[in-house]
Amino acid sequence: MRRRSLLAAPIILAATRTARADWEPKQPIKILVGYAPGGTADIAARIAAETLSKKHGLTVVVDNKTGAGGFIALKGVAQAPADGYTVGIGIMGQLSVGPVVPGSNIPLDIDKELVPVANLVGVPMALIVRMDAPFKTIPEFVAYARANPGKVSYASTGLGSTNQLAAEFLAAESGGLKLIHVPYRGGAPAIADVAAGNVDMFFGNISELISMARGGKVRVLALAANKPSPLAPELPLLTRDIPSLNIDNWFGLVGPAALPADVKEAIAKLFLEAIADPSNKETLDKQGLEALGQGPAAFAAYIQKDRERWAKVVKAGNIRAQ
Repeated sequence: MRRRSLLAAPIILAATRTARADWEPKQPIKILVGYAPGGTADIAARIAAETLSKKHGLTVVVDNKTGAGGFIALKGVAQAPADGYTVGIGIMGQLSVGPVVPGSNIPLDIDKELVPVANLVGVPMALIVRMDAPFKTIPEFVAYARANPGKVSYASTGLGSTNQLAAEFLAAESGGLKLIHVPYRGGAPAIADVAAGNVDMFFGNISELISMARGGKVRVLALAANKPSPLAPELPLLTRDIPSLNIDNWFGLVGPAALPADVKEAIAKLFLEAIADPSNKETLDKQGLEALGQGPAAFAAYIQKDRERWAKVVKAGNIRAQ
């Protein structure tokens, strides 16, 4: 009898796993977004929410809780019941950049209070310059900056921001260029000063810059990507000159740390299928977004890999958030 019960145990366990893998939401799902409506994080959440409603009849509510650099929303996710009905959007700047920048004000332990669920979309960053900049290509920029150390300036949205790290990454990968950092309180004034010619350049999401470039107010020097963006396929790729400069600003889904594995996998499947639905391709293309399709394990590994990359940039540039 003892031997028989031991042999039966794996069958029982397998059946249990199969049953639990069929988890389906029975009540509304809330997506906490730490940024204002209309931004990329909000757009990604709403694309998923609308598709899940149409395809599965689910009620998915997008709740914008702004403040503290988006961390108020993530704190809300961490404190929510781990039942699958509250998730949130976590971005590269919060999950990979902030943890490796000394002085970052992060009001929770990201690795202990949150769990990666799925990486939803990414948007490549682009380098814009003032219209009268004395360089029109990446090689020309590198040559000019090398010949004029400490004279080329770049704007950012603040100390320790992804914009600053992208510029410092470019400087390091170009042989240690000496650039001047000019921090601003947000992207709008930073971009405006590039357009006004008060600062030389700025790294930002291509979706947020392309209209000003096409309006002749700034010039896109290059797209920091391995392949063209459907939003602006005509742009030169920065990686053709510096292969390591592939900077994809990503937007993923996170849940409370205690979220059961089967629930996490089920939510990831639902959201990834929603984002990748063919009906969303045109919307994603217009926003310069690409579906990434990373489930829990792949997303967790990607976060760690990104941290390693940005930690090297932070150390090389002696970067601090304060």
